[in-house]
Amino acid sequence: MRGDKAKSGFFLVREEILPEAIKKTIKVKEMLKRGDARTINEAVEKMDLSRSAYYKYKDFVFPFYEASQDKIITLTFLLEHRQGVLSSVLNTISQGSGSVLTINQGIPLQGVANVTVSIETANLVIDLEELLDKLRMVDGVKRLEVLGQA
Repeated sequence: MRGDKAKSGFFLVREEILPEAIKKTIKVKEMLKRGDARTINEAVEKMDLSRSAYYKYKDFVFPFYEASQDKIITLTFLLEHRQGVLSSVLNTISQGSGSVLTINQGIPLQGVANVTVSIETANLVIDLEELLDKLRMVDGVKRLEVLGQA
């Protein structure tokens, strides 16, 4: 602890273990952002969430892609060792307007290679979660994990 205040941290937590009030708060925020509800009252009513619960959590929960906007994200891949797989990964990043900063590729062993790619997310035209889903669907991507962000 520094002084009288404890240092607060950030954690990635899978949605299925969150309490319902937090899940509903996230959905209310998404409804408001998309315009599916015009007011907070309308959104919380649609989600059957109390206004007090919404105000309690709203400034402390947000989707992963919001936390990673304007950041550098480091991804680690396990790619099949075939011609064009890495190129397809890089093209997918480029199509989402991600800016590749670094690429590190290990020597292929037993038909697969480890690749680490750092991308800048400031100009992404799609949500980071959507980009990650598209990258997972690239033919030859065996595994994709978010290694870190800065």
